[in-house]
Amino acid sequence: MNEQFDRQNEAGVRLNKWIAESGFCSRREADRLISEGKVTIDGRTGVLGDKVLPGMKVRVDGREAVVKTKKVYIALNKPAGVVCTADPREPMNVVDYVGHPERIFPIGRLDKDSEGLLLMTNDGEIVNRILRAAGGHEKEYVVTVNKVITDDFLRQMAEGVPILDTVTLPCRIIKEDKQRFRIILVQGLNRQIRRMCEALGYRVTHLTRERVMNIQLGHLKPGHWRNLTPAELDGLMAQL
Repeated sequence: MNEQFDRQNEAGVRLNKWIAESGFCSRREADRLISEGKVTIDGRTGVLGDKVLPGMKVRVDGREAVVKTKKVYIALNKPAGVVCTADPREPMNVVDYVGHPERIFPIGRLDKDSEGLLLMTNDGEIVNRILRAAGGHEKEYVVTVNKVITDDFLRQMAEGVPILDTVTLPCRIIKEDKQRFRIILVQGLNRQIRRMCEALGYRVTHLTRERVMNIQLGHLKPGHWRNLTPAELDGLMAQL
C-alpha cells in the first residue's frame, strides 16, 4: 500500500460496507470475497479494512459495485420449489425468480420445500444487522403434519426438541385443528420445524411462514411480491 493511499484510507467507507450497500451481497459475504482476493479498488486488490472514497471504482469478480441511493425492501410470498440463493447456477434461485430491476437478495432463508414470507433487499447493511442480532427475532409459521397432533407433541415442541446436536429453544405453539398448528420461533436452525417434527415421529406435509418480526404475509398471493410500507420498515428497523 502506498503512502498516499494509506492517508486516504483514514477516511471513506469501509470496503465491506460499500459492497453491501451496493446491493452486491451481505457484509459477511463481502468479507469472504475480499479475503479471497476477488475485490479491487481502482485496480488494486482490496484487503479487509480498506476504505473507499468518492470517485474510486470498486469491482467484485470484475463487476463494478456501485452504491445505490435508493434502497429496496420487498416482501415475497415464496412458492415451494424456489431456492433462497442468489447463485445463478441454481435454476430456481429466488433472485432470478423475482426478476426485480434492482439487484436484490434474500434476508435469511426459507427452505426449498416451504412457502411464505421472505424479505428481500439491496441493502446489505440490514442483513448484517439482522445477523448480528440473530436469536431474538420472531418468525411465525402455520404447519400441517401427516397425523393427529397430541397434547404431548405440543408440549415437547414448546419445551424444546433435541436436533442437530442441540435442543431447540422454548417456543410458542397453538393447535389450529387436528393436524395443523401455528408456531412462533426466535431461532433459525436449518429446516428446524421439519427436524423437530421428525424427531417426534411426525412428517410435515405443508409449511407456510406468515410473519417475520412485524412484517405479515397477509393476502399476498404465492409468487407475488410488494414493497414494504414506511410503517413496516420503521417497525423493522426499530427491532435491529
